[in-house]
Amino acid sequence: MADKTNQLRRIRNEVVAIKTELAEQRRKGGYYPVIGEGNHDADIMFIGEAPGKNEAEQARPFCGPSGRVLDELLQSIGLAREAVYVSNIVKDRPPNNRDPSADEIEAYAPFLERQINIIQPRVVATLGRFSMEWMMRYFDVVAPVPAISKVHGQEFSFTAAYGEATLTPLFHPAVALYNASQKETLVQDFLVLKKYL
Repeated sequence: MADKTNQLRRIRNEVVAIKTELAEQRRKGGYYPVIGEGNHDADIMFIGEAPGKNEAEQARPFCGPSGRVLDELLQSIGLAREAVYVSNIVKDRPPNNRDPSADEIEAYAPFLERQINIIQPRVVATLGRFSMEWMMRYFDVVAPVPAISKVHGQEFSFTAAYGEATLTPLFHPAVALYNASQKETLVQDFLVLKKYL
């Protein structure tokens, strides 16, 4: 565990020092990078796209309204947030909560790949299409990459550096904030994770 903690601390230090436009905006705006948090030996790892304003102010992933939805979804399957690891592809906040660009994903994704290989989850649950698309392309899961509306809640095998694992694409918790009917879809999709508890 200590070794994993040290490796993750090294990633944090590298992200703090990274030279990207988003990192420059972070420094000027008084924000923090959002590396990830949770159990370093988690069986389940959640990956979102990028931090929002609340997250960048507190240096914690999913701590705003979307985080409250995520917490409710975890509770719905009897899973404590402390038992999982939560991160994003992009570690710095895109301004005005815009979608991350392809260049931004490319700049930050190597950190995420290292996090996955350090934590070695049995299942990676992506939250939203950006993290799903990156996972599917990077780990050559399925091509062409399908729309998230076609594959949410399904399971796909992939091979990481540490061995075989499962990818489960999920809608981003924010969809439940904009469309209440999607909350039930998320609740149903989360049930697929129960077998990993």
